[in-house]
Amino acid sequence: MDTSDPAPDPAPDSAPDSAPDSAPDSAALAARVHQALLARGETVGCAESLTGGGLADLLSGTPGASATFVGSVTTYATRVKRDLLGVTAAQVVSADCASQMATGVRDLLHVDWALSTTGVAGPDKQDDKPVGTVYVGVAGPTGVQVHRLSLDGGRAEIRQQACRAALEALADELG
Repeated sequence: MDTSDPAPDPAPDSAPDSAPDSAPDSAALAARVHQALLARGETVGCAESLTGGGLADLLSGTPGASATFVGSVTTYATRVKRDLLGVTAAQVVSADCASQMATGVRDLLHVDWALSTTGVAGPDKQDDKPVGTVYVGVAGPTGVQVHRLSLDGGRAEIRQQACRAALEALADELG
């Protein structure tokens, strides 16, 4: 999934339904995460920026999700990241921001696990980071892990890939 040289897609954004067939795989992955959390008696929440609620949609789409998924905060604007989650990172497209978002939402929602997504879906770069630069944070009982990704594709594809990467990161942590 990681690439070293993302290129912006000059074509207009496609609707999420026309993106690659990753949605069924992501839904199955979300169901697997739900089952793992359920078996452990643990909960999850998320703070999303570039994914704009897509991760929450996947986590809440599994039957019985209310047993493990507590909620989500969409912190698209920088001031919302700062006001709601206590983010102090100088750049919002950074590992520090992803880490602070994950710990902030974990504390806000009182969950065992928290996911965060921040990055650049395009069409323009941000904070001198190219389109496709994404940071995924996973805050759990023993600390925070941040994954830096360089994703290819158009805006919708980058957002979907970021959601899947967040679910994969949590699935890996849960074993």
